[in-house]
Amino acid sequence: MATATKIAPISLTPRAVVEVKNIIAEKNVPTDYGLRIGVQGGGCSGMSYLLGFDKAKEQDETFDLDGLTLVMDKKHAMYVLGMEVDFQDGLNARGFVFNNPQAKSTCGCGSSFSA
Repeated sequence: MATATKIAPISLTPRAVVEVKNIIAEKNVPTDYGLRIGVQGGGCSGMSYLLGFDKAKEQDETFDLDGLTLVMDKKHAMYVLGMEVDFQDGLNARGFVFNNPQAKSTCGCGSSFSA
């Protein structure tokens, strides 16, 4: 497992960082867990985003991102390179939003894309 000193391939907006820290505190996420970001097959456009808390595994890289430990499978970096994760809390929607320059197309739900 790599150390948390590399530059993360993604960024989180200040609102997203605050929300992740709030979730960690509210849900008592174990201190040895990091924020896992990645992709998986499926969704209406071919791939969907992963966002959750998990322990780092052998194939993962870890990054320090605004005081958070980011965990990502090395193979997923090419799909999310340059992506920005935001958090919106408005009248129309509430949740994390993925702004991914690697996505060639997205679906209406915003959590599925093709690369």
